[in-house]
Amino acid sequence: MTDPEFLALPDLASRALAGSVVYADDEFFAEKENLILPSEPVFDPDLFGHKGKVYDGWETRRRRSPGQDAAIVRLGVPGVVRGVVVDTAFFRGNFPPQVAVDGAWIDGYPGTDELPGAHWRPLVPAAAAEGDTRNLFAVSDPVSVTHVRLRMIPDGGVARLRVHGEPTPDPAFLGGTVDLAAAENGGRVVDCSDLFYSSPANIIAPGRSRIMGEGWENARRRDGGNDHVTVALAGQGTVDHVEIDTSYYVGNAPGSASLRGIARAEDLEHPDRWVDLVPRTPLQPDCRHRYLVGSGSGAEPGAEPGAADLVRFVRLDVFPDGGIARLRVHGRLSTEALDLLAARVAQARHTGLMRS
Repeated sequence: MTDPEFLALPDLASRALAGSVVYADDEFFAEKENLILPSEPVFDPDLFGHKGKVYDGWETRRRRSPGQDAAIVRLGVPGVVRGVVVDTAFFRGNFPPQVAVDGAWIDGYPGTDELPGAHWRPLVPAAAAEGDTRNLFAVSDPVSVTHVRLRMIPDGGVARLRVHGEPTPDPAFLGGTVDLAAAENGGRVVDCSDLFYSSPANIIAPGRSRIMGEGWENARRRDGGNDHVTVALAGQGTVDHVEIDTSYYVGNAPGSASLRGIARAEDLEHPDRWVDLVPRTPLQPDCRHRYLVGSGSGAEPGAEPGAADLVRFVRLDVFPDGGIARLRVHGRLSTEALDLLAARVAQARHTGLMRS
């Protein structure tokens, strides 16, 4: 039998696209986060823990009462699901006899207590599953979703969940912007309150973090303050949208965060001159948060921003402490900043030609 066509579509749940397992009503034997690891599942016959055999997947305890077990995945990218793979690799005597998959569109970043009550629609109705097998299910529902719920009926273990589909990106975040904070574009960290566990420079590094150690994590605060980091952008510009990513920070993400901006270096020590880009807002663990920013966001493409809209430095405050994987500050450089960069490049080229 040939593989179904949906396997050629991206895995919307993958960690590589910022997917996250945000809820499970039981994970006694094996952690829910294993479900969306990009790697293939592995098995060590000699590996045991204090709860029993260690599996590379999600496994619940044996049910002794009616019901079923569920896990909820926030897709890295919303989309139309075309097919699902429920991989029960190495689960032979402890796989679920039936599985089902539901989907829902949920705006924003709700807490886990709000997710079970969402309006869930069936993507894969309850269907028989086999052990130690990649169980493949085509999906015909054409509606985009942000979350999927895997149900094991009644219990058992699943190694991996793959959710193949067509991305449905939010057009509000698809403007002609660049990441002004990125190290590769000239952004740099100029101030930080605490770097006990890892460097704040990690938050402006290329790509997505792959482990908790690739972000910025501070020590636990025991006073009344909060931790913060200040980044000099590639140049003065307007901010269109922001990403504050807490991926892999599950039990140590900040409770909330804010992002402020300022146009001039001489104003860095004057808190009253900073402007809110993202007002203080709650953060979810292990989540890539995206926020539209009012400053300059309604301007016509190519329009020159006013002086009040320009930002040269941004300060991320986390309350009271906690880890941040990445900070992205998408925006547009001002004409003056672009001209300054062009002049530097032209000077370098001229010097190079002279030396040759």
